[in-house]
Amino acid sequence: MTKSELIARLAAANPHLYQRDMERIVTTIFEEITGALARGDRIELRGFGAFSVKERGARTGRNPRTGEAVNVSAKHIPYFKTGKELREKINAGG
Repeated sequence: MTKSELIARLAAANPHLYQRDMERIVTTIFEEITGALARGDRIELRGFGAFSVKERGARTGRNPRTGEAVNVSAKHIPYFKTGKELREKINAGG
């Protein structure tokens, strides 16, 4: 599902709100999550999951084309861990 599809579904489920307001709400939520992760904060949405930032250390990698060793610098990556309720819903469907 894309962001625009999410906005359309939420707008359809809440006909008392304008689509432009729903778009502003979704955009604000994503911006707040992004900002919190950029500050190194952890975001926990009960029943859904938790977003956090993990550090991936520097390492030596390989260029797949030439096989030459390449130094890869340390970096921070976003990490998502599913919540118990979400995991149960996903596994109950399959």
